[in-house]
Amino acid sequence: MADVNLSASIRSEFGKGAARRLRREEKIPAVIYGHGEDPVHVALPSYDMMMALKTPNVLIHLDVEGKKQLVIPKAVQREAIRGFLVHADLLVVRRGEKVSVDIPIHVEGDLAPGQNLLEHVLVALPVEAEATHIPESVTVSVEGLDAGDSVTAGEIKLPKGTTLTVEEDEVVIQVLAAQAEEPAADEETEGEAEAPSEVAPE
Repeated sequence: MADVNLSASIRSEFGKGAARRLRREEKIPAVIYGHGEDPVHVALPSYDMMMALKTPNVLIHLDVEGKKQLVIPKAVQREAIRGFLVHADLLVVRRGEKVSVDIPIHVEGDLAPGQNLLEHVLVALPVEAEATHIPESVTVSVEGLDAGDSVTAGEIKLPKGTTLTVEEDEVVIQVLAAQAEEPAADEETEGEAEAPSEVAPE
């Protein structure tokens, strides 16, 4: 798994005004928590954090004003329209301990010939792994699968030391038959002259 080095500073100001000031300084607010310790509120360099997050479940060697910690991102908030980082929750981890994470699922191979559709029931696979050896992703082959076929969690090969945290029979990917489009209903009255209304006798 990839790991990065980041520096953070303790923050004591909160609220929207403080967040705007941090953004002007190209930083984002974040909270560090875990192992029964009180949460620590910090400011992170927004660009460096954004680059780090390009790797799912990245291991971050964080220097908080001289205190070194290992953390992984657990929740990230982004601005809805422009997508820039707004806030991050970071979980403290230790070497050798197991953590529960979701890892991305990559699909390879071609489905059987025909108008079949691939449905991702799960877009990420819930697993437990050693904190410093979290897999970046798992690969699932759909080669030759036909309508009605599926791949369950238990059929996915996991790296050594990684275990599922969902049932093995949980469907991850399934193949559906493409639905033929129904012809549009004919407008029965289209082009027909409107029936004359009855006129009451005078």
